[in-house]
Amino acid sequence: MRRIGRTDLSRVARPGHFVANAVAVGGIGNLVLVAAVAHLALSGRDPVPLRDPGVWIMLALVVLDGVHTGLTRRGLYVPGAMPSVAVTYGLLLVHGWVLAALWQTIPVALAGLIRRDSLWRIAYTVGHYVLAFVAADLVLHLCRIRPEGGTPRHLAAIELPVVLAAGCCLVMVSQGIGWLLRASWRGMRARTLAREEMRSRCIAHGALIGIAPLIAIVEYTSPWVLPLFAIPLYSLYQSTRVSFDREQEVRHDALTGLPNRRLLLERGDSALRESGGRGKVALFLLDLHRFHEVNDTLGHLAGDRLLQQVGRRLLSVVGSGDTVARLGGDEFAVLVPDLYPADSDAGPLTANRVAMSLARQVVEVLGEPFELDDLSLDIEVSVGVAVFPDHATGMQGLLQYADVAMYLAKRMRSGVELYDPARDVNTREKLLLLGDLRRALDVHQVELHYQPKVSFTTGRVDGCEALVRWCHPDRGYISPEEFVHLAEETGLMPRLTRYVVDEALSQVARWHKEGIDVPVAVNVSARDIHAPAFADTVAAGLLRYGVPPGALHLEITERVLLEEPQRAADSLDALRKLGVRLSLDDFGTGYSSFVHLRHIPVSEIKIDRSFVARLTSDEEDAAIVRSTVDLAHSLGLRVVAEGVEDEPTWDRLRDLGCDSAQGWLIARALPRDEATAWLVRHGVGARMAPQRRAPEQPRQGQVTDLARPPHHPTRVTG
Repeated sequence: MRRIGRTDLSRVARPGHFVANAVAVGGIGNLVLVAAVAHLALSGRDPVPLRDPGVWIMLALVVLDGVHTGLTRRGLYVPGAMPSVAVTYGLLLVHGWVLAALWQTIPVALAGLIRRDSLWRIAYTVGHYVLAFVAADLVLHLCRIRPEGGTPRHLAAIELPVVLAAGCCLVMVSQGIGWLLRASWRGMRARTLAREEMRSRCIAHGALIGIAPLIAIVEYTSPWVLPLFAIPLYSLYQSTRVSFDREQEVRHDALTGLPNRRLLLERGDSALRESGGRGKVALFLLDLHRFHEVNDTLGHLAGDRLLQQVGRRLLSVVGSGDTVARLGGDEFAVLVPDLYPADSDAGPLTANRVAMSLARQVVEVLGEPFELDDLSLDIEVSVGVAVFPDHATGMQGLLQYADVAMYLAKRMRSGVELYDPARDVNTREKLLLLGDLRRALDVHQVELHYQPKVSFTTGRVDGCEALVRWCHPDRGYISPEEFVHLAEETGLMPRLTRYVVDEALSQVARWHKEGIDVPVAVNVSARDIHAPAFADTVAAGLLRYGVPPGALHLEITERVLLEEPQRAADSLDALRKLGVRLSLDDFGTGYSSFVHLRHIPVSEIKIDRSFVARLTSDEEDAAIVRSTVDLAHSLGLRVVAEGVEDEPTWDRLRDLGCDSAQGWLIARALPRDEATAWLVRHGVGARMAPQRRAPEQPRQGQVTDLARPPHHPTRVTG
């Protein structure tokens, strides 16, 4: 499968390969120089001061460094500098770059051979040190600081600034080559990599370069003191390594080794700056479903291994310039910095399509089974996508909006979702509305309206559905679609449901005292059913108001079984044992199936109004309603039709054998006092059938039922 990164790797890596090969050739040339020097030494000619004891002591020091580096598998690439650089740069100051380059070749070759590095890599490492020493020697030469005629040079105090400047040149050349090469291979910009590593690597090199002049002075004056430098050099290397490791830990996840949130933000900020506001940058936020079940069943060690496998699989699919990060728990992120380059003419729609396509590839790859402890695990993942600059102008904004999209993908079980401001509950306006809703619940500003249901067989009222209404003090009536959806998205839904159930039970208790015996139905969400001890909360409410369980109906949707079916089944069974009746709402939409009725202890189903509205004009809908009624009756279930708004629909439903109906033909959703008067006027238990009446005009400010589009037909009300 094609990697998800959009960077043209052949175009980016070509200069990196050219530089690497050129540097490697320089290293090979230095090896040839070593052979030539050895030949001259054996022939009696001495182009370098090999009789100087300090030179051999320095050789012993660099050999020890090479062996230590090879055995510890560190030093060359982790802290950014070998301790031998201090020795060989000091040698350069006294005897010139040729001997320094030769001596630096030895620890590099030893470490590489012990670590079993490729010959190409050893040659490249040697070459980049050779170029760095040549550059430093050139700076010294321009300032007339160099040995002449093979005679060692004693450093003066006035020359130290130039020596340090040459050392800085050495560091910039050696590290610059490394940054250019590794950045090219990773498909990222060299300055981005340099910015990440600048502090730790420059500190390491700076300390070594700072010691080099002291080594040069001692080599010139008292070479037998040179072995004492082994201890401070080793201590410096160890402290540098510890500092580097700590900095790595701050920016990387300890379990997977991936970048953490901090490094992701740093790389993201760099990518946004480098795009110049014209290129497209995508951020994917990933969440694993039911990961806690793996921990609970197989243990946390198995869960850790699964997370490591997820990280490795993500790394195998992303582009070389992309960043895979673990943000914590089972949450990962993928940063695609070059979704579209700045010079492309891709518009927002094109960029969004590409981002969604790449995110689906990630879902597909993670959808393949994971092998863990002889088990094959299928892990479902949800991905939220946000694109710069279409959705946010900063990395924090991208992370926030990708999180919103990921939550939506998880809730809708769609796999991948692109951020959509219209579905974001975290906007300022929605947050203000959420605060107002919380206060409205505190002061009982939210009301229930009651819509009667009438039996086709007896013509009597056999129940009411409680529908939530909110009249905002400043904005007037707020659509239930708006504030109920807001409550679901923000976690306020359980409190809203408890409020509605409490208000409904309170009203049932008042009606019972007034001799009105009518059950009330309340809509509850899947989140309510999945909430711990929801049945206990309902039981406590029934006991508090002294209401018999049969007077409360709870209307649910089939979605309760699609998320955590076992927990839903346990909660529904507990409600059934209480004696609370359950109705399946909006039947005929979504995943409606009579198979689900075998797992949900419901006593009635409610046919969705979309079928009822076309009952007299669409024979297919009529056939669906007829089949639904027949099958439900065969299972011993009652059938209620929603949205009955005219007499022909009433007559057709009655002929089809439907049990009850509710809708504007019977009565609209009435406030508490009006509903009480309506029930008293019609008499609960007395026959009541719709009468042909003159149509009423809708009243100003009238609202529609919960989460349903408005209708404006002729209706009959009491």
